Amino acid sequence: MFRSKSLSNHWWFWSIPLAIVLGLFYLYPIAEVVRLSFTNSRLGREEYVYTLSTYIDVLTDETLMTVLRVTLIFVVGSVVFQLFLGMVTAVLINLELPGSGLVKLSMVCAWVVPGIITGIMWQIVFSSSNWGVFNYLLGMIGIGPLPFMHRPGWAIFSATLANIWRGTGFSGILQYAALKAIPIELYEAARVDGSSGWQSFWHITLPLLKPMLLINVVLITIYTFNTYDSIYALTRGGPGGSTTVISLQAYRAVFTYLHLGRGSVYALIMVVLSIVFTLLYIRAMGAKE
Repeated sequence: MFRSKSLSNHWWFWSIPLAIVLGLFYLYPIAEVVRLSFTNSRLGREEYVYTLSTYIDVLTDETLMTVLRVTLIFVVGSVVFQLFLGMVTAVLINLELPGSGLVKLSMVCAWVVPGIITGIMWQIVFSSSNWGVFNYLLGMIGIGPLPFMHRPGWAIFSATLANIWRGTGFSGILQYAALKAIPIELYEAARVDGSSGWQSFWHITLPLLKPMLLINVVLITIYTFNTYDSIYALTRGGPGGSTTVISLQAYRAVFTYLHLGRGSVYALIMVVLSIVFTLLYIRAMGAKE
């Protein structure tokens, strides 16, 4: 039996539950994905061999570059506009304007809605049928119908817009929390010195938000790389693979074609891309300063 004083001196003792959880639910699955990526394993078949052919097949597949291009458009578009619109929303609700509480609630609701539901909701909005919300409104002013889900360019735009709607709330909440932590005395001193609102934002708000912005952009990038459910519900990855991002490709490899090896390779590519983007963010935002 440890005494309370001795327990406080043994920090590792309190780390055991965390280590167990991380090992079972994070490290072990990652290790399994790495192992399976070097096999030709398939669901429903116990026999497999260790081979590099799975990597060769995936990396030499002509569709990989198309998938990566679509993924890049989807991720960059989502992250840029989620960050920007989140900033605008956070600044506005920080002013405590009428209706700010309702905006906060809607931001949380948009974030917690499951991806499948998000895809179905936006399918109704983008539909070319008479009950499609956007095309109905456009028809009232003599425009449309527009092929939001039936042409490649419009389809990736629609999928990205749906993801921006879903993730802006999360980005805005993080930035709003960071804004509330900035001492108001800094703005009052800047106002006394004759600084304009834009100058205060540029020289006070942005520098103090930089740590949170880095965390924000890393989280929404990783989350966007892992998004496939809303796209699956919205476009099924079509038309012609124009909205097939790498997470959806990994899902299809495992659950449609039953190829665990290929799915694991795609999953590792996602991990590598997430790490590369994170390092680029750190360098660009000067987090090492």
